[in-house]
Amino acid sequence: MSNRRIFFRAAGAAALGATAVSRIGAASLPEAVIQTSPTMQPLLHPSTGRPYQPVATLNGWSLPWRMNQGVKEFHLVAEPVVRELAPGMKARLWGYNGTSPGPTIEAVEGDRVRIFVTNKLPEHTTVHWHGVLLPSGMDGVGGLTQPHIQPGKTFVYEFTLPRAGTHMYHPHADEMTQMAMGMMGLFIIHPKDPRQMKVDRDFAFLLAAYDIEPGSATPRTAEMTDFNLWTWNSRVFPGIDHLVARTGERVRIRIGNLTMTNHPIHMHGPNFVVTGTDGGWVPPAARWPEVTTDVAVGQMRAIEFDAVAGDWAIHCHKSHHTMNAMGHSLPNMIGVDHRGIAERITKLVPDYMVMGDKGMAEMGAMEMPLPDNTLPMMTGTGPYGPLEMGGMFSVVKVRDDVKPGDYSDPGWYRHPPGSVAYEYTGEVRQPARAAAPKADAKTLQVRKPSGHSGH
Repeated sequence: MSNRRIFFRAAGAAALGATAVSRIGAASLPEAVIQTSPTMQPLLHPSTGRPYQPVATLNGWSLPWRMNQGVKEFHLVAEPVVRELAPGMKARLWGYNGTSPGPTIEAVEGDRVRIFVTNKLPEHTTVHWHGVLLPSGMDGVGGLTQPHIQPGKTFVYEFTLPRAGTHMYHPHADEMTQMAMGMMGLFIIHPKDPRQMKVDRDFAFLLAAYDIEPGSATPRTAEMTDFNLWTWNSRVFPGIDHLVARTGERVRIRIGNLTMTNHPIHMHGPNFVVTGTDGGWVPPAARWPEVTTDVAVGQMRAIEFDAVAGDWAIHCHKSHHTMNAMGHSLPNMIGVDHRGIAERITKLVPDYMVMGDKGMAEMGAMEMPLPDNTLPMMTGTGPYGPLEMGGMFSVVKVRDDVKPGDYSDPGWYRHPPGSVAYEYTGEVRQPARAAAPKADAKTLQVRKPSGHSGH
């Protein structure tokens, strides 16, 4: 196993449940490896499996396997985990093998897989293999297709993978709680022929949403609409890995959505084509060009493009999804003169600041006190100042000199001379403008806060 991986043996070995024993006899469990580092680790697996180009799971890793008489064996452990959403904030979630999302399972079309699932949660669980064609009894719907996996028990799922595609896994037991707590993972099935759907870089991530009140660490699992943390692989900007590539490389990005709403994923720079959905690969003649693809709830999308040198933003185009820990009941203070009130409030609350009267851009540069275990709403700094982002945002970094297989951060892009927008200091002629509507004195007066004495 490569020394670039940092694996830790799970504490204690779970007992093999009676159901598992009856299915596979005396076979012992494969090592239940865990990982706590949020570093992207795209590595080839041992030579015991068919060759393929591995995916690079953003801030994640792929689960090792062992070969047992021609069957690939994996071991998932469902358990409480602590996930760093970004430096400065950690969340108490549920996941698999030490992380949320759990490790990516990678296999090859035609493989026979055997997946051990040990339950270390305080309640029962199951695993549903979302989008994978398999026998009904292996589909993972608790009470319908199988008994629930009780705490401390281990079940076995075994099936053959008939087709390549981009899939995911998640519980089908107490879904409202377990998925809202972060239980999910990617399941990538590579084509049997490595020349089919070949790319140079293959990135993957899952969309999830959490409602974690500032100062706390556990999501409110009953929330349906008002989430304040929008994540890729349970990370938010500036904690999301960059997507690094070399100029001219063919790049694929696989996206799965397990939130409560759709996400229009937009990438700046080169346009892309949609090459895959939940059902498999889109035939070449049916692919369509995009710069934004909408990923609905429960859907998977694979997009591909030829890398062009530069730093290209990639993000959800719902603007509130590119912010962290955002309250949604704040009034719009644009145009409100509340300096006098602020002076009086400061006597009671020394750290109070005037903000919002000119817009919220100043939030990106402010360093104001925060409650424990939360993040600024807008954060991050680029080569030209505050990025004013959060949540579902990262950067595709393409360079001419990136070595094949190198995913390390190359730093900020060095723009060729004359290719950066700049300030113009010459004479500016009046541009053509739409006619302004007539306004009376009442419309033009400066608004003040309502209530007695200006409060």
